[in-house]
Amino acid sequence: MFASFVMAAGMTAACAESAAPKAASAGANGGSTAASADSATRLSAAQLAIAPIGATAAVGDIAGLERALERGLDAGLSISQTREILVQVYAYAGFPRSLNALNTLMKVLQARKQRGITDTEGTPPTALPADADLTAMGTETQTRLSGAPVKGPLFEFAPAIDHYLKAHLFGAIFARDNLDWRARELATVGMLSGMTGVEPQLQAHIRISLNAGLTAAQLRQLPAALREQGAAQAATRLEAALAQGAR
Repeated sequence: MFASFVMAAGMTAACAESAAPKAASAGANGGSTAASADSATRLSAAQLAIAPIGATAAVGDIAGLERALERGLDAGLSISQTREILVQVYAYAGFPRSLNALNTLMKVLQARKQRGITDTEGTPPTALPADADLTAMGTETQTRLSGAPVKGPLFEFAPAIDHYLKAHLFGAIFARDNLDWRARELATVGMLSGMTGVEPQLQAHIRISLNAGLTAAQLRQLPAALREQGAAQAATRLEAALAQGAR
């Protein structure tokens, strides 16, 4: 299943462990998130809401996801941004988790509407040109976020996964500019923290988060945000990973 292939996405940066993190510009891909950081050390309320959404969606914790979605929407995430987070879930946790999470968002939005809450629709992603070279775009994005060109025995053994990562994950998905790269990495770190057995990928995406423009101090805010939303095990896994990978 394609989604299972993309689960290995974190391995992209794992092959570039020697690359020193380089901060990308804010909104690296031109995207805008309702949640820009107000300083180098603090995440906004909307940014803090992203990781719990990713963590609960990735493990199918529907009750937890409902709470996390409410928190995110209340904090200012638009419908477009929130939906995009849940679409991205499929690349790390599979289509079933993503589809169930999107269905949950629909129910949450309907319930909020019935309570008289009007959520902001937000901006849809910019359409890519019909002749866009997704492989070239994805290779450039992957290299920038990983800190070095990504190559190694894994991708020689399975060139198809190398293509999927470049053309689809870092190409088609990361080119969707209704979420900026920092928001996508907050979501990914949340997803990988929620799951077990993906420690190398979590470590890789901590490094990628730093390259995307987040700071170690900002990442260290995430475990408390996860615990506050009931994702205690995810918080513990992330704390352990941050102790190794975020300086």
